[in-house]
Amino acid sequence: MPVLLDLTPLRVNAAYRRLYAGFTLSNVGSQLAVVAIGLQVYDLTRSTAAVGVVGFCALVPLVVMGLYGGTLVDHFDRRRVGLVAQSIAFTTSVLCAAQAWLGNTQVWVLYALVALWNGAFAVSSPARTSIYPRILDGHLLPAANALSVFAMNASMTVGPLLAGVLVDSGGFKAAYTTDAVITTAALWGLARLDPLPPEPSADGEQPSRPGVRSVLDGFAFLATRPNVRMTFVSDICAMFLAQPRVLFPAAGAVIFGGGAKTVGALSAAAAVGGIGAMFFSGRLGRVRRQGLAILVAIVGWGCAIAGFGVALLASGGALSRSTALWAGLVSMAVAGASDSVSAVFRTTILQAATPDRLRGRLQGVFIVVVAGGPRLGELAGGLLSRVVGEGRTALLGGMACVLAIVALARLQPGFVRYDARDPAP
Repeated sequence: MPVLLDLTPLRVNAAYRRLYAGFTLSNVGSQLAVVAIGLQVYDLTRSTAAVGVVGFCALVPLVVMGLYGGTLVDHFDRRRVGLVAQSIAFTTSVLCAAQAWLGNTQVWVLYALVALWNGAFAVSSPARTSIYPRILDGHLLPAANALSVFAMNASMTVGPLLAGVLVDSGGFKAAYTTDAVITTAALWGLARLDPLPPEPSADGEQPSRPGVRSVLDGFAFLATRPNVRMTFVSDICAMFLAQPRVLFPAAGAVIFGGGAKTVGALSAAAAVGGIGAMFFSGRLGRVRRQGLAILVAIVGWGCAIAGFGVALLASGGALSRSTALWAGLVSMAVAGASDSVSAVFRTTILQAATPDRLRGRLQGVFIVVVAGGPRLGELAGGLLSRVVGEGRTALLGGMACVLAIVALARLQPGFVRYDARDPAP
């Protein structure tokens, strides 16, 4: 039985290989920019709450374009939709670099760029994820999803660390310019694909036209499919209740010390944990009780975030700053490993249990949850930290996440029994 990361999709499919390479490189730039924007907002305002507003500015375009973008993916050629959306994301990266070179001091400019980039991402991501079931055999999807999570975690390791180095050495100009250059890789991967028009449905139904009715059709499917719905609900619990990223700038500037390098290290630690989990992910394709695996993984996430809160509270008191930082890094690594395992199974259930004619819309809802949930969590965490402090925010959030998942397991026993051999939605 294979134990290490399964590379079969990369070996057997050239189109997947190019798409994978392009988005892996592009994601490095995206993660670099996420950290740089958080640091620039904090540098301009000295406010964790202001950093939290970044999440709010991302939320509205993520929700609107994630839902509407899913209908575009189901109605038009998926390659073309992905190319247009990724081109807008590239333009946004160029504008981020331009504002840094021009010496911008207005935080609203950064908020506007965050909104634009997330609107583009909310369309490009479901387009890309909906392409995979069209170019890969079904039995390769768990391995492909593990590879995707591995690549995302690798980019979340390299990107934040690179951001810390570039911001410290060359300022925000160097960081944003680097992002703009490597974002072109995703355009290359998409441009090399063959056209992917909508497939005719088995019952002869025509592809749904973009619009409100098409969005509502996706929600109607979701409302009657408890297992698919639970993949969203469980992730919302994790990302809204226990989202630590908004706390990182204050942790680096005040609590642990170390500035931008500490912020980059905390972000990278979660990714390192994810890389470790995915490196030994060969057996994930054999897991049948995928719903139960998701719930167990999210409980692990909640416990790890609570541990990060304890490290913040103990820094400079019960523990020295350096020891507390190491405890925080270990906690974030465990959180990253747990989140990666959850992501593999959530994506696999969604792909396997959803018909092709609805995949774009459901992937749109998925990106709203996966990307929008953390933004809303950042806003809530930033506001709560003003009342109880950063350490208690992480501790209470982690505990709330665990309690919510236990409650969901009791309310949805069918999800606990979900069997990958019979992917009932």
